[in-house]
Order: sequence, then structure tokens, then C-alpha cells
Amino acid sequence: MEAERKRTKGTGWKSVYDTLRKEILTLVLQPGQLLDETTLAERFAMSRSPIREALIRLQGDELVVTLSNRSTIVAPIDVMTFPKYVEALDVAQRMNTRLAAALRTEADLKVIARRQKEFEAAVAANDHLQMSEANKQFHVAIAHAGKNPYLASFYERLLNQGQRMLHLHFEYLERTSDGYLLTDEHNFMLDAVRAKDVERADALAHAHTRQFQDSFIDFMRENYATDVALGPLKAAE
Repeated sequence: MEAERKRTKGTGWKSVYDTLRKEILTLVLQPGQLLDETTLAERFAMSRSPIREALIRLQGDELVVTLSNRSTIVAPIDVMTFPKYVEALDVAQRMNTRLAAALRTEADLKVIARRQKEFEAAVAANDHLQMSEANKQFHVAIAHAGKNPYLASFYERLLNQGQRMLHLHFEYLERTSDGYLLTDEHNFMLDAVRAKDVERADALAHAHTRQFQDSFIDFMRENYATDVALGPLKAAE
């Protein structure tokens, strides 16, 4: 691992951005870790300008934070705000999935099914980063099928914010279950959208969020002895 993180030649900010984004999402770079421009410039054998540009892009992704003293750190994962995050995710996931079931076209179904195949391939390859990326794209495809760009944009932002938590979630599921939840839930959602069964799509989307919530909290309690005050999500009606 250390050999991979030594000075790496690059052609510009994009290579720095891609490398740091991967390390942040996979928690190689820990939440709160300082990202010093000078150190990064030495590591990537570049001037500070492309380093600064990469950090600006990462800030736009809400993966890094610039402090009042102008230093940059990896964005913290605030466990105490997780209940509010998952509450918003539940609403966005249910609304977008309901709309997709009501309004999807045959072309939409093909895209959603293709994204699900990509997710299954990532699961089979045991690639947690690719799993989180493919998971996001599956749900984004569902949102686009719902034909409401405002709700889809809000949902995509939440999915982006949750990718590091999802990485931990996948890791926990893989270790504690037989893995069926990683693919079957998506297939059930796709079937409901295909059948234009709005109520079932809503219920499945809610259950999907609840399963993510429960596994992530269990992971945090097991690994960090965190006692998060989190009530159950409201049952789908």
C-alpha cells in the first residue's frame, strides 16, 4: 500500500482527483485527515496548482472541507447526523422509485437493468468501490425514469454523500450475511418498476433504506462502540 502512495507521475489535476477520490471513498484516507498541498505536490510530482484544482473539485463533491485557517481535510462522517441523513434518503428513495414505477418507459427499463448487471458484476468481483459506484448508478437510473429532475438531483446528491457509509455497509453485509441482500433487493425493485406496481416499489424502496440504516449502525456499534440515538424509520404506508 505504501508503495502505491509514493510519488506518482500525472498529467494534471484529474489524475490527482481520481486517486484522492478513490482513497477517500475506500477510507484509505480517513475522515478528518489533513490534505496538505505541499505534501501532495511532492507525492504526485506536480506543482501546487493542479493539486489545488483537484481539492476544489473534491470539495464540490463534498468529500473534502476547507477550514477557517485554509487547511483542507477529508470531510468527516458525522455519525450523530446520520438519523437525519437516512430520513432524507428514505423520502427521496421512495418518491423517486414510486415515480419510476408510474412513468418508466421501455428504454428506462433497459438502462436500469443494465445498471443492475453492472452492480452484480461488481459484487461478483468483490470490489466494494465499484459496488458503491454501480449502486449509485442503479438508483440514479431509477430516478431518471421518474421524470422529475428536481427530485432526481436531490436524490443523487444524497447518494453521493452516502458513498463512504455505503462502502462500510457493503463490507459489513459481506462479512455477516450470505450476500443475497446485495443483489436481490435491486432485482425486486426492478421487477416492481417493470410491473408499474407503485405501492410495491414504494415499500421495497423503504425496506432498502431501512436495511442500509440497520447494517450501518450495527457496523458502527461493533467497530467504534458508537451509541447512535436512532429510532426506526416510519413504516411505508
